[in-house]
Amino acid sequence: MDSELLVRLILLLPLFGAVVNGLGPLFVEQMRTREGWIGTLGTAVVVVPFALTAYLFATFDGTPVVVDFFTWMEAGDLSLQFSYLVDELSLIMTLVVTGVGGVIHLYSTGYMHGDSGYWRFFAYLNLFIFAMLNLVLANNLPVLFLGWEGVGLCSYLLIGFWYTDLSNSAAANKAFIVNRIGDFAFLMAMFLLFSQLGSLDFDVLLAEGPQLSQDVLNWTVLLLFIGATGKSAQIPLFVWLPDAMAGPTPVSALIHAATMVTSGLYLLARMSELVLAAEIVMAVIAIVGALTAIMAATIAITQNDIKKVLAYSTVSQLGYMFMAAGVGAFFVSIFHVLTHAFFKGCLFLGSGSVIHSMEHVEHELEAEGHDVSDFDPQDMRTMGGLQQYMPSTGWTYFIATLAISGIPLLAGFFSKDEILFKAFEYGFVGGANYAWFVWGVGVITAALTAFYMARSYYLTFLGEPRWPDADTVHAHESSASMTIPLWILAGGSAVTGYLGLPAVIADGKLNWIHHYLGADYGGPVAEPSLAGHVPLALEWGLIGLSSGIAVGVFLYARSAYLATGVAFDETLSARFGGLYQTWSDTYYWDDFYDNVVVDSLINGLARRGLAPFDGRVVDGIVNGVAGAAQVGSGLLRRLQTGVVQNYALALVLGVVLVIGLMVFGG
Repeated sequence: MDSELLVRLILLLPLFGAVVNGLGPLFVEQMRTREGWIGTLGTAVVVVPFALTAYLFATFDGTPVVVDFFTWMEAGDLSLQFSYLVDELSLIMTLVVTGVGGVIHLYSTGYMHGDSGYWRFFAYLNLFIFAMLNLVLANNLPVLFLGWEGVGLCSYLLIGFWYTDLSNSAAANKAFIVNRIGDFAFLMAMFLLFSQLGSLDFDVLLAEGPQLSQDVLNWTVLLLFIGATGKSAQIPLFVWLPDAMAGPTPVSALIHAATMVTSGLYLLARMSELVLAAEIVMAVIAIVGALTAIMAATIAITQNDIKKVLAYSTVSQLGYMFMAAGVGAFFVSIFHVLTHAFFKGCLFLGSGSVIHSMEHVEHELEAEGHDVSDFDPQDMRTMGGLQQYMPSTGWTYFIATLAISGIPLLAGFFSKDEILFKAFEYGFVGGANYAWFVWGVGVITAALTAFYMARSYYLTFLGEPRWPDADTVHAHESSASMTIPLWILAGGSAVTGYLGLPAVIADGKLNWIHHYLGADYGGPVAEPSLAGHVPLALEWGLIGLSSGIAVGVFLYARSAYLATGVAFDETLSARFGGLYQTWSDTYYWDDFYDNVVVDSLINGLARRGLAPFDGRVVDGIVNGVAGAAQVGSGLLRRLQTGVVQNYALALVLGVVLVIGLMVFGG
């Protein structure tokens, strides 16, 4: 089958679904209640592109394919094509977007059942996938930026989907505004590159970009990184992602697992040739990633909302991916994007299944006359013992928990261990001192990850139920449309890591994904040249260290929470004191933004500076023009007397005046 046709179908099918599901119900009201048709169409237009991408992946011969749709704009030296690129990197990302995205769509058919905005929800989801495909398949930065802004718009629409709740609207606004900061930096990077190279096509940027002056390279890569910190939630622009939990749970899964937050990592991997040429900025990327990883992990330990735990977990795991990019291991960051998509998608959808069940418990308690005003179906302290009622949800959540914790032979073990190894290697062989700091922080974060994920599982699924009347009011398992996707993602959480196992190739032994993506083997992702290798015995020692820490901490958390349950949180709080409170208050980041940024802008600049200017100058000009028009119209109104004789006299005087000008003026 023709590759260009396949690419067009992959891109346009989700757009078709968004248009039909979004516009159809506006004109045919009966379509709004056709959940079966809406859900089937919405899911099919993502699953079919996954199948087409899988075919492309299986038949790809290593030669990049460029598909030109049309000329987007042409002005002066700028000639911009609406074109797309199929290569190893875009294929893997497209498989993740459509594969995990398709599973989330299937899950949504059950999760959103009965919602009045069912049709609108699927229209937004399809549009989200279309925007993300534009991003990962783009052949130049402007088309990538179009998808970049598209996922930002869709995240705004989906986070604030239940917009009648003002807190949801506030969360959507926060995500939109914070991302504008990063997007502005991305735009500046594009302007800088075009001014230097006269093109924004990837082939030109990657071929000629590394030859730019060091200052230009440093600024360009730094601006690209700032753009990535917005979409991929790194310090200081991560604050929007935990609040994005306000949207429906499938939205959280889609944002965290398959779409928006992976954008920044994809951008750095796509521009890896330029990033490697800016060594100073690479150190910044790695250190920011490490600090983000450990900061978010400590916050996650203190959270009681099951979705908030997973949200901060995503921020932490994204920090791991930036650590990999900062030591030049871009293929490893993409590897972790791939494995993370499965276990984080499974965890979020599992949490959605739990919340669904706990909402049923809440309704049952309310029917029995209980006061449920303080009952929170997302609070793990009100859960416990759900494994007996929700076996599929419990087992799949457990598998994904083991995977993200880095327990050996599951997906997260392979990709996370590879990140830690690459950081160690960059310090041991490459001589980069900051890599030692990154490696050390990564090891500590791995321990914290195993702890907070074990905590989330054991507080939610094991122990005794902690809601009122648990003997008579029971939770229940979710429908098959929700549990089947959980098992699919749990399977991916178990096996996708094996893409990182050594595979025999012509030059020796390398893991498959390295060989597939690495530029040294014909792939699109560059990596630094190192003068030596870490001894094999030391490498195995590092594997044993990280594995031992993950297993040991997980077992410690298991015994602590099985023995004392929620009470162990109080033990931690007493043990760490003010530090624990700092973690619980999320390092006061939101307080900082509210007090220093928002209040300064609103109370300082806006109210004291811009408000007087707006009131006196802007309003003065507008009101002055209006007043002048009013005075002028008042004067003209006096000429309209309604007396015919006056109009005749004016006409005669006008004629006399014209004749006089003609006679005497000539």
